[in-house]
Amino acid sequence: MKVILDIPSYSENSGIVFKWEGDFQIKVVSEDGDVYIKANADGLTSLANHLLNLAQTSVPIGTHIHLDEYNSLEEDSLDLIIEKI
Repeated sequence: MKVILDIPSYSENSGIVFKWEGDFQIKVVSEDGDVYIKANADGLTSLANHLLNLAQTSVPIGTHIHLDEYNSLEEDSLDLIIEKI
């Protein structure tokens, strides 16, 4: 299977531009000391796009993506923070 994703270019002025797929659903939960990221196909594709976006060489170290239930995650989700190091 070959998948082609359109990764928005990073710029200092606009920062990271998120590209969400269709009817994405993403939920982050903790169960028995483990953290689960639960997502439908559109949610997984969207997360893949965000990770590739963050991996661009032009994105500065320390830049992070912060998602929560008020910003793209399902209700009762834990916050999800991914930082470039």
